[in-house]
Amino acid sequence: MNSEVVHTINNEVNIPPEQKAAELKQLVGQLVSMGRTDLVLQSVGVPLLEELCLLAAKGRLCPLVITKDYRFFLDGNVRKEIDIQPVHKAVYLLFLAHPEGIEFKHLSEYRDELLSYYMATARTMDKERIIDSVEHLMNPLDNAINEKCSRIKKAFLEHLDVYSASYYIISGHTQRRFTNSSRIWYERLKVIALPRELVVFE
Repeated sequence: MNSEVVHTINNEVNIPPEQKAAELKQLVGQLVSMGRTDLVLQSVGVPLLEELCLLAAKGRLCPLVITKDYRFFLDGNVRKEIDIQPVHKAVYLLFLAHPEGIEFKHLSEYRDELLSYYMATARTMDKERIIDSVEHLMNPLDNAINEKCSRIKKAFLEHLDVYSASYYIISGHTQRRFTNSSRIWYERLKVIALPRELVVFE
């Protein structure tokens, strides 16, 4: 590698990120004015575009307000209620209380906590029915927990675009772990990605 090439590379490395971003913005603007948004997409790539859409959505998130009687509202320009049943609210509150995430296969470890949330959100419901419903959610052979999460997702998507909704729903997050023997294993966690400072309990 000759000295001229090395000098050019070193100069590129020393350019501040803000300057590179300004240059990129200018280049993108030129391509857009030429009607070549296809080249912009080709250069960025779909995976990065998805990541950028998620990042842009994060800046538009509105508070999630949970009232004393456990009604859920998106408190944006217009207050919108998330229409879900007490059992869905209980599941949501459980995952909201655990930002580190929960694996479905370990859900039974949170039985009492989930039961307490369900008792709070369904005060007029028969206690035996509540307990029975919680047992269904704990059963790894039952699809009940997936069904509840799907209903929660659908409720948020009625009011939000898919990128914004991804912060509010219970979604998957795979985390790599290492043991002392250097073996790798994965935690298939379910989390609510919403920043907790946007959760308001009235």
